[in-house]
Amino acid sequence: MTSSAPVATRRSRVLPHLPRLGLARGGIEVRMFVRERDSMVFTFAFPVILLFIFGSAIQGEIAPGVSFTQYFAAGMIASGIVLSSFQSLAIGIAIERDDGTLKRLRGMPMPPAAYFLGKIGLVLATSLVQFAVLLVVASPFFGLDLPGSPELWVRFAWLFVLGIAAGTVLGIAYSSIPRSARSAAAVVSPVVIVLQFISGIFFVYSQLPAWMRDVAALFPLKWLAQGMRSVFLPDSFAAQEPGGSWQLPATAVVLAVWAVVGLIPLHADVPLDAA
Repeated sequence: MTSSAPVATRRSRVLPHLPRLGLARGGIEVRMFVRERDSMVFTFAFPVILLFIFGSAIQGEIAPGVSFTQYFAAGMIASGIVLSSFQSLAIGIAIERDDGTLKRLRGMPMPPAAYFLGKIGLVLATSLVQFAVLLVVASPFFGLDLPGSPELWVRFAWLFVLGIAAGTVLGIAYSSIPRSARSAAAVVSPVVIVLQFISGIFFVYSQLPAWMRDVAALFPLKWLAQGMRSVFLPDSFAAQEPGGSWQLPATAVVLAVWAVVGLIPLHADVPLDAA
């Protein structure tokens, strides 16, 4: 009883200040990200480069009024969320664990929750910028139309939030798998690349083999990409999707379930306590 009382008192003092600490940590994360110019440029430029490569190499319509470039641009918006959340956090946190940053943070009065909130703030900031960059490029060059109604913008908002939530917590949890900073990219990047190929980002999802679609349907990127197509492509294209509809309720459930799954390892204070 006596040993747990100081801990409970310390936590009660920290909790009211947690949003402020998380916001402050988020500001630090964003400034650190901006200072790494090469990483920042690559993060924002990579989806645009892929957009130009695939958009220029594959021409023609895949359905009446829908070109492959429009289809691909909608998928890259979903993929950009995964790159900014899952991939960047899984690699970045593994590097911070390996170079001793997390050990130094454990010696500070900042609670682990504030560290995670800071990472969420970084993901939100980078994802919004990346979305804006993709729209600036995809709209004039690849014919991607902006959502034409408030309903579609609301749909985009909840897809964006759920996608960020799932990608962020899964990225934090997955960051404990790489054993070192050197292996982080090799352990994380192939997962994202494979999911991009089987989730309807680089290829039209309905044209993939059935077994590949079944595997992709277990993971959030397929559902996030399909949801983004429902925002940026005409409603007539829904008939081309599996099941003949956008499957928005299923999308919300899958993304929410993966967000909860990603939270489970965080109850063990991963990765700070593993440092």
